[in-house]
Amino acid sequence: MSGIVVVFDFDKTIVDVDSDNWVVDDLGFTDLFNQLLPTMPWNSLMDRMMMELHSNGKTIEDIEEVLHRIPLHPRVIPAIQAAHALGCDLRIVSDANVFFIETILKHLGIREYFSEINTNPGYVNEEGRLRIQPCHDFNKASHGCSLCPPNMCKGLIIDRIQDSISQESNRRMIYLGDGSGDYCPSLRLKERNFMMPRKNFPVWDLICKDPLLVKAEIHGWSDGEELEQVLLHLINKISMEENVHEQLIASDCKLQTLSVSA
Repeated sequence: MSGIVVVFDFDKTIVDVDSDNWVVDDLGFTDLFNQLLPTMPWNSLMDRMMMELHSNGKTIEDIEEVLHRIPLHPRVIPAIQAAHALGCDLRIVSDANVFFIETILKHLGIREYFSEINTNPGYVNEEGRLRIQPCHDFNKASHGCSLCPPNMCKGLIIDRIQDSISQESNRRMIYLGDGSGDYCPSLRLKERNFMMPRKNFPVWDLICKDPLLVKAEIHGWSDGEELEQVLLHLINKISMEENVHEQLIASDCKLQTLSVSA
């Protein structure tokens, strides 16, 4: 197992569109969505839209069929497969929902590559309607981050992951994202980690305003092909650094053994 944790955003990172918009638009509810958008948080709106779909006779199977057709760059799956084959611990942090994400990943045959999916809960209720709930219940209390939407602070999730892996020596993290919600976690990444923002997307624009605020190394990408190239380059770079570090430790131990023997 390599000492590398790779954290992916989902929408416009693994898949090439926003999965919420993809479902709403494909099933013909764009106008209602746009009408309601100014009146409630996005996460609450998606739950409301699932109610509207159900009330208008759209089934879970209809939603799944739309999700199975979601567009993605042809090099993204090979990139995920390669990172997994190299021993990386792959995780997802996304403001989509677990029903959409797992439906897509299972259809693509890559669900088992991810050890953890951090996102908004989603489940089918007894009426056959998809319910979408917030990752953080903002009706009870705020998560306290002004950069993030009320239902999820990705930065808090990254803090937890970093704290858990810091207990294991020398593990490193690579974070990939595109949206404004990926800016907070980019600020939380520690030195020796890597941030991969999608070029000319909101997180890229926010980072470019003051790149020195990000402690991690910044490596941009524009599409699935460049994502694959940059990601595998960084994994190789970290692996080489780890090998050199291990060789130095082994050499140091050998020298100490020799001096004791002498």
